[in-house]
Amino acid sequence: MDRHDVSEAVTAEIVAQLHKEDLKIEHKYGCRGLTYWFDDKRKTAFCLVEAPNIEAIKKMHDQAHGDVPHMIIEVDDTIVESFLGRIEDPVKAQNTELNIINDPAFRSIMVVKFKPKSLEFPRSTSQNESLQDLHNSFSEIITSSEGRIVKQQLDDYLLISFKSVTHAVSSALAIQSHFKEFSNTFRTNELQLNIGICCGIPVTEKKGIFEDTIKLSEWLCDVVQGEIVLSADVKDLYESEHRNTSLNKEGVTILSSSNEKFLHILMDYTEQKWNKADLKMDDFSKHLGFSKSQLYRKMMALTNTSPNNFLKKYRLQQSLKLLKSKTGNISEIAFETGFNSPAYFSKCFQEKFGILPSKYIHS
Repeated sequence: MDRHDVSEAVTAEIVAQLHKEDLKIEHKYGCRGLTYWFDDKRKTAFCLVEAPNIEAIKKMHDQAHGDVPHMIIEVDDTIVESFLGRIEDPVKAQNTELNIINDPAFRSIMVVKFKPKSLEFPRSTSQNESLQDLHNSFSEIITSSEGRIVKQQLDDYLLISFKSVTHAVSSALAIQSHFKEFSNTFRTNELQLNIGICCGIPVTEKKGIFEDTIKLSEWLCDVVQGEIVLSADVKDLYESEHRNTSLNKEGVTILSSSNEKFLHILMDYTEQKWNKADLKMDDFSKHLGFSKSQLYRKMMALTNTSPNNFLKKYRLQQSLKLLKSKTGNISEIAFETGFNSPAYFSKCFQEKFGILPSKYIHS
């Protein structure tokens, strides 16, 4: 999939003509143009092409019309369809020479996590069945809001794509409401719900489709305090679609642009350095450009967690992934995730998840 950043003068009809020119010569380069998306508002176009390599796509575009892509990434067609709804051109309108597709690839991406606070919950068959019912209900809400489930893990994770910001937000609010009803009906006060929503385009400087947008949605879900956390762009788009109707609702947190920038710097640095045993908060302060007291206040306001506890929590989440995949024994995992002592690691793990890692790994 490639991305073209076009000028203000480019219209959907012009992009359709360029697509038509590609199709005329695609065979020369072993390519097959499947479809494209055009966003007139943001002046971006995206082409989905079967090709032997990136150079073949560049050469095809260059000979056909000279508009060489700004970025090309390798994608799986089934994943593209999950996010964008199609991998071929729509049926051409009758009595038209061109197949004009004025269909933006801009999407609202939502991450939903509903998980037990303790790894010992749920235990019983009835509780497991209740969790399955909850998952099914979420899926029904998403489908009724015209969302497309891209990825799901039965126990705790949903990744969803929406064409409309309005549908994404209304779906999140419906999930939040249903979750509260579920928690009151069943004994599930140990369950925690978190939802993150942001929006973006499929091809950026990263290698994966919607990679930037997915990552930010996961950060909103995992790091920022609040049941539903929205990026500033989601808030602005929603209010513009609803004549400035406020999104100040219970359980909804809106991340400001400045806090979003801070979150990017914080998480980029954390993901690079988290497993270094000698990593200290002084390192975070220097990298982010804050004094210790400023960093503490900023972290508490954004995450409701002190810098030291934030790093420990992040390391424990990474250790949980390693324990689930059974890559290494407990001592190896402790040192690999930045803990200086297996005993201290076990203590922190039990405090966080309600179970010793030795018991969890054998369960």
